[in-house]
Amino acid sequence: MKTRTINRRSFIGKMMAATGSLALISAKKSSSWQSGSYTRPWAQHDYRVAFDSIAEAGFNYVGLMSDKSGPIISIKTTPDRTALITEEAKSRGLGIASVHGGNFDAGRSVDEGIKGLISLIDSSAICNCPNLLLLGAEAPELVENYYKVIAECCDYAATKGVIISVKPHGPLNNTGRECRPLIESIGHKSFKLWYDPGNIYYYSDGRIDPVNDAGEVDGLVCGMSIKDFLMPKNVDVTPGTGMVDFAGVMARLKKGGFRKGPLIVECLSKGDLSFINSEALKARIFLEKLIS
Repeated sequence: MKTRTINRRSFIGKMMAATGSLALISAKKSSSWQSGSYTRPWAQHDYRVAFDSIAEAGFNYVGLMSDKSGPIISIKTTPDRTALITEEAKSRGLGIASVHGGNFDAGRSVDEGIKGLISLIDSSAICNCPNLLLLGAEAPELVENYYKVIAECCDYAATKGVIISVKPHGPLNNTGRECRPLIESIGHKSFKLWYDPGNIYYYSDGRIDPVNDAGEVDGLVCGMSIKDFLMPKNVDVTPGTGMVDFAGVMARLKKGGFRKGPLIVECLSKGDLSFINSEALKARIFLEKLIS
């Protein structure tokens, strides 16, 4: 009789994945907050390196942005590719809490924009991710079409269990206060705000405190980028080491109704892979203390 040889590394890997999945389920049940990290700090590497590092830092969730090849998810990503990415995250015990898939071609036409945004919504649904993150229109002449596309897609997003969100980001929606009328103009439960306190400082050149701006977004927030800031123009900062008063921001957002949801680290201080990984661990510990 032949003896089956078990690859020890493969066995351990499967056991770790199983343990991670159990931990993920437990974490989902025990907390109203989903703490995680975007892939952005590891953008010079393959996304699998980011997944490994995020899991090793102790996070339960990942947010998809870019890797060395560009956006991990985009309007051109096939369902099979999206399913593979989802499985890579799941095998490391990670749920996908946010997807940023870049632009959706609203500048070409409303119809093309709808086609692109539906593709991103579908990818988010395949990822079992309830949050699709947008950055807003890139030029004044695109605003009308951009938000018309979103309005046309909100009902479809609702059928897929996906919330479309826009966050404070230049050049036209720099603050929560500026995002509010854009969201209210559509007035749909599937279009909300993803808060970003680091960007409030960044786009105001340090003049607007996000604790104050957070008072402008009551009832709108579905998630937040945990992003810090240092003068003069730096958001590549490990959370808790910059100017953002995260406890103050959280307190004000909670007062406005944001009491559960994803809190995803977006940026870390820059360095080599080992350094970034050590900063990810610090960020996870900081975030745990923040939500405890």
